[in-house]
Amino acid sequence: MLTQIFFMIFQQLHTGEHFSFSGITTPYIYRKINADYYSQNGVLKRIRPQTRIRRLDSEEVNEYLKQKQNSFENDY
Repeated sequence: MLTQIFFMIFQQLHTGEHFSFSGITTPYIYRKINADYYSQNGVLKRIRPQTRIRRLDSEEVNEYLKQKQNSFENDY
């Protein structure tokens, strides 16, 4: 299945949506908290509204969480 990639700036993202940073290959996802902050593992971080990001769809978020769960289970 072909996944469409959604590049935009942080300001265009809706509160609660998940994203990754454009051009970074590290497999982390983040969630927009409000116009100025995002969350990474429950920690709030400030961000510039014009920062280029890649919006993730629900399929990508679910796949990430599934991989993270499998990694956690394999560690213990």
